[in-house]
Amino acid sequence: MLDTARNRPELPPEIARRRTFAIISHPDAGKTTLTEKFLLFGGAIQMAGQVRAKGEARRTRSDFMAMEKDRGISVSASAMSFDFRDYRFNLVDTPGHSDFSEDTYRTLTAVDAAVMVIDGAKGVESQTQKLFEVCRMRDLPILTFCNKMDRESRDVFEIIDEIQENLAIDVTPASWPIGVGRDFLGCYDILRDRLELMDRADRNRVAESIEIKGLDDPALAEHVPAELLEKLREDLEMARELLPPLDIDAMHEGSLTPIWFGSAINSFGVKELMDGIANYGPEPQIQSAVPRQILPEEKKVSGFVFKVQANMDPKHRDRVAFVRLASGHFSRGMKLTHVRSKKPMAITNPVMFLASDRELAEEAWAGDIIGIPNHGQLRIGDTLTEGEAIRVTGIPSFAPELLQGVRAGDPMKAKHLEKALMQFAEEGAAKVFKPSIGSGFVVGVVGQLQFEVLASRIELEYGLPVRFEGSQFTSARWVNGDKQAVEKFVDSNKQHIAHDHDGDVVYLTRLQWDIDRVERDYPDVRLTATKEMMV
Repeated sequence: MLDTARNRPELPPEIARRRTFAIISHPDAGKTTLTEKFLLFGGAIQMAGQVRAKGEARRTRSDFMAMEKDRGISVSASAMSFDFRDYRFNLVDTPGHSDFSEDTYRTLTAVDAAVMVIDGAKGVESQTQKLFEVCRMRDLPILTFCNKMDRESRDVFEIIDEIQENLAIDVTPASWPIGVGRDFLGCYDILRDRLELMDRADRNRVAESIEIKGLDDPALAEHVPAELLEKLREDLEMARELLPPLDIDAMHEGSLTPIWFGSAINSFGVKELMDGIANYGPEPQIQSAVPRQILPEEKKVSGFVFKVQANMDPKHRDRVAFVRLASGHFSRGMKLTHVRSKKPMAITNPVMFLASDRELAEEAWAGDIIGIPNHGQLRIGDTLTEGEAIRVTGIPSFAPELLQGVRAGDPMKAKHLEKALMQFAEEGAAKVFKPSIGSGFVVGVVGQLQFEVLASRIELEYGLPVRFEGSQFTSARWVNGDKQAVEKFVDSNKQHIAHDHDGDVVYLTRLQWDIDRVERDYPDVRLTATKEMMV
C-alpha cells in the first residue's frame, strides 16, 4: 500500500464506511460458499439456497458464465456491493483456478484488502501461495479465514505455522476452534471474550453467542465438555505466549494477518469475519498514479477500469467496464474525461452489482465499484477523471505462457472471428497477436483451460465454432526501445514479429535461445514479459 501518512485528514463518513476487498483462495477451499454467506448476512439474499438461483441447482449468484455453472468453478472475477451493519462492503470474488491468475492479479489492484480462505485439512495450497505473493507485491492487508473446521482438519498450531513459514507473515488468532471434525462445537472469540456455538441443524442460522468473562468463567463448563475445555485453555495459553497480539498498523502494512476459524457451509465464523473486516479492515486507500497520487478524500471524481466483461447479458451484446472509484462523490449522468482519448463521456447508466443482478447506481463514492456499459471505448487500465490528465498505474499485462493458432470452422467467417478475438483481447481474457507474415491470429493465454473457455464463449456468444491448433511459437515478448532500433529489429526478424490488439510490437519466440540471441545481437532493444496496460 502507499504511504498513508498518519496526519491525513479524516475521510468523509460516506467514504470511511466503505470496505473494498477481494476473496482469494485455492480452488475448492470454499470461497464461493463464503461469498454467499456474506450476501446472506448482509441481507442481500434471503437464504443461501437462493444463491443457487432460479432452479438451476449448481448455479451460484457470483458465477454467471455458462461454463462456470457447468463446471462449478469461478472463471471471471465478479463484484458485489451490499450493506453490513453501518458499513458498505464492496466484495470482489476472484477466480481460484490458476489458469485465470491474470484476471485475479488485476482485480487485486482495485481492492484495499484481501480475505484469504484456506481449507483446514489442506492448509496453504499452491494457488493460495501464488495469489498471496501478488498481495505481497502490493502490501495488501490480509484477513485469513480457515474453513471446513467441521471436517477432519489439521492441528491449529500446525496450520498457523504453515501460514507463517510458507507466506512469511505473522499470524494472530482472532478466534480459536473448540474440537475438530465431528467434535467441532464452535469457537472461542478471542477479541471479544465470547463463546460461539455452531448449530449443525440449521446451516443458515447465525451461531449462538455467549458472553464470557475470561477463560476461567464457570459458565464455560456449562457448554463445553471438560476434556475440550481443558485443551482450549492449554491451547490459548500457548497461543498467547507464542503468537503476537492483534496490531492494526502491522495488519494494514501487510505484515500480520488475523485468522478466524469456522465452517462457511454451516454459516459458522462468517459473521465474526465480517465484523473483523468492518472493524479492522482498511478504509479506501490512496491510489498510485502519474503525475501524482490520488487521495480518496479529493472532491473531484476519478476512477480506473480494472476489468472489462463482455456479453454478461447474452441477449444484448453488452460490454461492462468495472470501474473502481479512487476519489470523490460520483452521481449518475456526470460527464467524465476519458484520459486516454481525451474525450468526455457522459455516464448515464452506471450499474452496481449483486453478482449477475444489477441495478442503476444513482451515486457512488470513492472505494465503490461501478459498472459502466460501453461499446468498446473503455479498456482495462483506462482512467476517468473530471478533466485532469492523470493516469492510475500498476495494472499489468503479462506475457502468455501458452500460444496457439485459431481457425473458424467456416472460412467465410474470418471477419467475425477477428471481431470476437479483439473483444476478448480488450476484455483481458486472452492476448491476440497478428503475425506480420501470413494470415490468421495467434492466441496466447496463461493456462490451458482458458482455450476451452474461449472456444466455448466464441461459439455461445458469436455462434462461431472454432478450433485451436498447435503453434510453432511458445512465448511472446513485448519489444521496447528507441524507434529506429525497433524498426531495424522488426525488419530483420519479420518471421517472428506480430502486433497485439493495441498495435504494440511483439516478438514471438520458439526457444529461450531466440530471446538470448536478441539480447546479444540487439543491445538497444529490450524484450519484456509484462507491459503496463494501455499506456
